[in-house]
Formats: sequence, structure tokens, C-alpha cells
Amino acid sequence: MKALTDLLSTDYGLMSLLVIAFTLFMSFWFARFFKRHMDEDEARAKQADQSAKR
Repeated sequence: MKALTDLLSTDYGLMSLLVIAFTLFMSFWFARFFKRHMDEDEARAKQADQSAKR
């Protein structure tokens, strides 16, 4: 219980909580960003392949 109290009531605890939250947000954002760009590249490659076959 002392660790939770320190996490939520001290300056170093709040900063740690902020860093943890930012790291989690950043990991989700990067995953979505990379997935979106991979899907765009795949669509572009399929389109280029189809136009090359014609």
C-alpha cells in the first residue's frame, strides 16, 4: 500500500506514472502508424502489380 501511496502522492511517483502512461500511448500510436503505412504500401504494390500485368 505504501508503494501505491508514493506513486500517487509524491513528485517522483507522479512523474513515473506520467512516463508509464506516455510510453504506453506511444507504443499504441507507433503500432497504429506502422500498420497503416504497411497497409498503404501493400495496396500500392498490388496496384503496381496489376498495372504491370496489363
